[in-house]
Amino acid sequence: MPNGRRAMEGSLNDRASPSPNPLPQTRRRLGERAKTLRTEWEDRMKQATAFSPASVGNIGVGFDILGHTIAGPGDRATVRRIEAPEVRIAAIRNSTVELPMDAMHNTAGAALIALREALRLPFGFEVELYKGIAFGSGMGGSAASCVAALVAANALLDARLTPQQLYPYALAGEAVASGGYHGDNVGAMLLGGIALATADRLVRVPVPAAWHCVVVHPSAVLETRRAREALKGNYALTEFVLQSANLALVLSGCHMGDAGLVRAGLRDMLIEPRRAALIPGFTHVKQAALDHKALGASISGAGPSVFAWFDSLVAAELAAPAMREGFAHAGVQSESFVSPIKGPAAALL
Repeated sequence: MPNGRRAMEGSLNDRASPSPNPLPQTRRRLGERAKTLRTEWEDRMKQATAFSPASVGNIGVGFDILGHTIAGPGDRATVRRIEAPEVRIAAIRNSTVELPMDAMHNTAGAALIALREALRLPFGFEVELYKGIAFGSGMGGSAASCVAALVAANALLDARLTPQQLYPYALAGEAVASGGYHGDNVGAMLLGGIALATADRLVRVPVPAAWHCVVVHPSAVLETRRAREALKGNYALTEFVLQSANLALVLSGCHMGDAGLVRAGLRDMLIEPRRAALIPGFTHVKQAALDHKALGASISGAGPSVFAWFDSLVAAELAAPAMREGFAHAGVQSESFVSPIKGPAAALL
């Protein structure tokens, strides 16, 4: 009996003895986790990465004012917000040529400098670029770098800007590479799809989702400044009238979804005749596209890439090998990209 009482008392004492309180330890762990999450969040708020797609500048009939993006190739920019009131280019990766590390002479750097000065920002930016568009390809490589950098930097602002508000700074960046303020490439990258880009306006142009393009990029380089040299000289008034009519037909065809109007107007009367000789195999590539019922074909941007429009994905895919063969006929290797004409806009990753 006494043994039984002691056992019972021991059991009661065990129950009565307090167990360690886990609450303070749990609170401490939660506090540490919250601090880690807050630090990670603050770090993310100081850094952003964006991607900008390649583009077709001019679209033949819209020299310097009309362009559209393509899905696939593009440039990537990582931008960090720094305390120093300046813009730095920290690295440029995957470029086959040496590009300026001085921010004032780099398209991305110049665009961010223009942004900083206009908004009177008390902080600066550090930029890392990854080039996915070949230099001198006629696919908007210089424009893509500055647009990607602007979109990334925009995410780090206390109040974000719209694509239209970013447009002037993209123009400032593009001018470093091309020597002029023209927005056919940067405008399309900011909006996606086709953009009509004037000196102070950026307008999206609708286009049927079924329409596709082929862009064929030869293994050759044609710098924008050299391509512009080919445009010097006199032009006849009749050439401007024909070009204006063709531009109107293409824009009307896009708005109405009328492939016949585009087919009638997608013929460059001003620029292509003066630049075609700079691109070996151009005539064969263009003819191959037209033989596959392209709505039209011409030089992408300053070249040497060539683009063609089609009213379906199937037609574009069938034409791409034939267009590459056109360059092969001139002894030039090439690669092709098939994309909706209504391509993507630059965006955060």
